[in-house]
Amino acid sequence: MATGVLMPRAGISVESCIITEWLKKPGDNIAAGDILFSYETDKASFECESTAAGTLLEIFFENGDEVPVLINVCAVGNPGEDASALRPSGEAAAGGGEAAPAPAARSAAADAPEPEASHAPAAVAAQTDPGEIKISPRARNLAASQSVDARLAAPTGPYGRVIERDIRKLTEEGGASTAAAFGAVSAAAPGSFTGTGIGGRIGVNDLAAAQAAAPVSDAPDYRDVPFTGIRKAISRSMTVSLSTIPQLTHTFSLDATEMMSFRAQLKAKGDSLGLPNITLNDMILYAVSRLLPKYPELNAHMLDGNNIRYFKDVHLGIAVDTERGLLVPVLKHANRKSLSQIAVESKSLAKAAQGGSLPVDDMQGGTFTISNLGVFGVESFTPVINPPQTGILGVNNITKRPREIDGEIGLYPAMGLSLTYDHRAIDGAPASRFGKELCESLASFRLLLV
Repeated sequence: MATGVLMPRAGISVESCIITEWLKKPGDNIAAGDILFSYETDKASFECESTAAGTLLEIFFENGDEVPVLINVCAVGNPGEDASALRPSGEAAAGGGEAAPAPAARSAAADAPEPEASHAPAAVAAQTDPGEIKISPRARNLAASQSVDARLAAPTGPYGRVIERDIRKLTEEGGASTAAAFGAVSAAAPGSFTGTGIGGRIGVNDLAAAQAAAPVSDAPDYRDVPFTGIRKAISRSMTVSLSTIPQLTHTFSLDATEMMSFRAQLKAKGDSLGLPNITLNDMILYAVSRLLPKYPELNAHMLDGNNIRYFKDVHLGIAVDTERGLLVPVLKHANRKSLSQIAVESKSLAKAAQGGSLPVDDMQGGTFTISNLGVFGVESFTPVINPPQTGILGVNNITKRPREIDGEIGLYPAMGLSLTYDHRAIDGAPASRFGKELCESLASFRLLLV
């Protein structure tokens, strides 16, 4: 009897998910636990395992379709069985039982050996976007390191997939470009340039020659791209934040000499003491988690324009830059954790967010957020509150500033902080006291640990 496979619920609050890539096609033999497809919510990406064994009879939704959770996405059973009764009510099968698009490489397979081809090499399809080709992670990394346009490779992997040996063959045949020219080559249509460099490499001179010879086109010099699920979520959140919250930002500066000295000592002796890698950002997370309980208005949620919810514990949101967009994993009960625990758990959360494996539940429940742009050289910025929170701390870079020391002018490392707060929840004076006390705590960080 045919069995339906449901779209999983990837978190308590998730109502629908977007299918990003089918990894199986109708007619394939399926074992329980096989990965059928990848999918994403507005915050993370996942893989769906089959809950049934047999033959993949029919696929009800295609790549890019937004599917409500807990409804049938496909049917698995014995060959020839009728799966029409399993089709979602009111939803025609998007693929109509046709073969789904061939699987793209998954990040989880990056370290696995590449499979040998099980059928004849497929012809290279003309593509305008390098991201559209079917290519293994190892082949993609090799193409990038060798400045090779992977779209010119003849795929010999399963389902017309470009694998590592295809890139190596293309490199040997002169399909590479110089590093300076690679960006333009990879963005253009395949075969747009002829290489005149060593080994047939495409160089900047070849780009200039092709541009000079190219006819003027009336085609628009732009492209329209729909938002991804994460981009939509960021757009909604930031629009609500800036249109409904009266936000003010105070900027502060502190002497980071103590923090940098302590960090240097930990780095020098941490391994022998069995300590994790503790960064300046970990120290800031620790200090904020200790101070927020004294300022409940900043460790709170605005329920509406007239009600506020104060939290006993501090659940720190940590802004993380990922390839898919900004994600904010939450370090739960940070005020109960040691500096070492914060260092380990914050890095684990960031790594999971960047790898696309962070559960949705680990991005919910934050009471205050920290966004560190100091690594990008940002000297000052205005962080935007993540609703329904009432505050967010921006961490800026460290710059050298002059000051008088024992009658002489000297330089000291100054770290900048930017505190944005909801003026409905807290006034300027207490917000300033929080910022001032935070600067004092960081400037004498060792005392904070006592």
